[in-house]
Amino acid sequence: MPYTVKVDRALCIGAASCVAVSANAFELDSEGKAVIKKKDGTTTSDPVSFSEINESEQVIEHAAKSCPVNAIIIVETDQQGNEIRQVYPS
Repeated sequence: MPYTVKVDRALCIGAASCVAVSANAFELDSEGKAVIKKKDGTTTSDPVSFSEINESEQVIEHAAKSCPVNAIIIVETDQQGNEIRQVYPS
């Protein structure tokens, strides 16, 4: 099954632990909040498929788990992108 990752900006405190784990997948924006770095060079906090990120699934999951406030959310989706279940945090 495909997975997506997103950042809850309301929860993010800018600790940058996700960036420390994977600077390929995350960076802090001008507001000091985490955003996801896509392969095409754009950034977003909206849901992004793992396949659109230049990082392994394991590292993205490790980065999510490093967040002290659980602001990085991983969701399992179907082939059409519909949410099936939240994988992390559970």
